[in-house]
Amino acid sequence: MAHIVILGAGTGGMPAAYDLRAAIGKEHRITVVNAVDYFQFVPSNPWVAVGWRERKDTTLPIAPSLARKGIDFIAQRVDRIDAEGNALELADGQRLGYDYLVITTGPKLSFDEVPGAGPVQGHTQSICSVDHAEKAWADYQAFVQDPGPAIIGAMPGASCFGPAYEFAFIFNKDLQRRKLRHKVPLTFVTSEPYIGHMGLGGVGDSKTLLESELRTFDIKWITNARVTKVEAGKMFVTEMDENGQPKKEHELPFKYSMMLPAFKGVDAVAAVEGLCNPRGFVLIDENQRSKKYRNIFSAGVCVAIPPVEVTPVPTGAPKTGYMIETMVSAIVHNIAAELAGKPEDATAKATWNAICLADMGDTGAAFVALPQIPPRNVNWFKKGKWVHLAKVAFEKYFMYKMKNGTAEPVYEKHVLKALGIVRLEK
Repeated sequence: MAHIVILGAGTGGMPAAYDLRAAIGKEHRITVVNAVDYFQFVPSNPWVAVGWRERKDTTLPIAPSLARKGIDFIAQRVDRIDAEGNALELADGQRLGYDYLVITTGPKLSFDEVPGAGPVQGHTQSICSVDHAEKAWADYQAFVQDPGPAIIGAMPGASCFGPAYEFAFIFNKDLQRRKLRHKVPLTFVTSEPYIGHMGLGGVGDSKTLLESELRTFDIKWITNARVTKVEAGKMFVTEMDENGQPKKEHELPFKYSMMLPAFKGVDAVAAVEGLCNPRGFVLIDENQRSKKYRNIFSAGVCVAIPPVEVTPVPTGAPKTGYMIETMVSAIVHNIAAELAGKPEDATAKATWNAICLADMGDTGAAFVALPQIPPRNVNWFKKGKWVHLAKVAFEKYFMYKMKNGTAEPVYEKHVLKALGIVRLEK
């Protein structure tokens, strides 16, 4: 009997556990380790931050759902990975051995890279976790009592720009509903070289469409923005030119700000010699396997993917939800092949297709980049009310899937296939 340990229980870890159980049966042991005892649907955090959702709507306890599928769960922080000894050392002193390790931790949020950033010891809000989103909602409630300038965007080195745009439009819509929008000068500050770059070199006509939306809602913007520090009520931004040289200095006043941080690898993962790049992201081969440790696999935000292109201010490549699912599918296939005694078949490759649904309050924007890294076979960006409805529906569907331990449903598989979207390369 093999023991497979999955480190992290987010949008990568939970599906990995369920899909592995379905693929390898119950003769093998699966254990999920996560620092907290609840699953959180991170894409809903922009709604939580303006009070459109509550914590209970977007989280669920992990243990009961995994137990129904015969999967063990340990709610503990991992302090050390002993990759040579095939074991995890947990915060409570427990040592957990494994035959295979699947790392799906998500990122460490690097607020410390910009002095004064972050919701705990700084002056900016975040929607990267449900705890942060609740803090953002608490501050937002105070803000609407005495509104003023607001800043939304992404710090240097950020890689997931979609939620920043999403929150800007949701923020705008909520203020309109409260009839307060006229009291809030709103600026979008981003490290992207142009609006709609998304860390992807643009998707379809994203530049034109997003610029048009920002203009429509009177949202100003600064691109190539290097935020250097944040003080109470003031953000310091150096706007760079196309050569990466300072072009203009900005001192932006604000009463409310939400800025996505750069990501790094979590400490326990980053500390393993030879496992990660200098930022702590797991170095993997085309089969999602560690380049150094053959029994370690990784998926999601914690894997190392080089930027699509060099930009004047550093930007990272995003790892979107469906892209993560393709990584998980490859891992499941490859581990199952090895357990079946067919290591020659452990060669599945994720397609790394990017599919994103971004809500704008009562409409939304969607993009598909197949594959995520250009040149692409499919490349489009579209707007419509259907996107808003689709994201609401997907939230409910995904929470149901995580609660009930459902692997990829037949209808999901066939609908996406009909659109030319598949999880694994042939």
